[in-house]
Amino acid sequence: MKVIHKCALLVALIGGGAPLCQAAQSSSDTTPDNEIRVGGYAIFYDATAHDISGPFVPSGLNVHVKDVQTLYFAYERAFSTHFGFELAAGWPPTTKTYGRGPATVGSVPYNGQQISSAKWLAPSALLTYKFFDERYALRPYVGIGATYVNFYDRQSTAAGDAVSGGPTKISLTDSIGPTATAGLAYRVSPRWGLYASYSFSRVRTNLTADTAGEIRTTHVSFAPGALVISGGYSF
Repeated sequence: MKVIHKCALLVALIGGGAPLCQAAQSSSDTTPDNEIRVGGYAIFYDATAHDISGPFVPSGLNVHVKDVQTLYFAYERAFSTHFGFELAAGWPPTTKTYGRGPATVGSVPYNGQQISSAKWLAPSALLTYKFFDERYALRPYVGIGATYVNFYDRQSTAAGDAVSGGPTKISLTDSIGPTATAGLAYRVSPRWGLYASYSFSRVRTNLTADTAGEIRTTHVSFAPGALVISGGYSF
């Protein structure tokens, strides 16, 4: 949450100076209503999970995930000078899950070991609002919407199989959660723009590990933050 507060403060401070950054364009050089954006996603996880439960599971067995980076793609449709609709997604990254808890399970290393991985597709749909109008090159904006997450290509590693006692199948339920964003748009020209934003989402999933019919489960809550730097072309 501290990162979000800092980003919101940065947007407010820079946005306060935006009236001084008037675009060097005439009223006839209006920006087209459609825009595509490409850039980079830096995703910061804030994940919590229930201890793993199931047959032969010692107490205190838990998991955590590491931050990832990936490509960012978006399409925005402007409804008016201020309001628009944005559909955004990242190139599906591979998220790695690591053991947290006891150093070993029996004689098998656990804490800090990568026990599984999964790719995920997470499109977001947002209603956005840009402050000021097109006379200004620099415009802060905010958005609110929802993100749908689908996990696929789920794999248990050799370390995960060893802890579980054999080859293990991993499943993760899909999730739909709220998303909010705050950012800055800089209009280089009527057709080209630069963007920086920070988004916050809520994702929940149930993880199930099946080892020859022995079922272990946990519930994972993600609160990923996403820093995006991108460029856009309007048409």
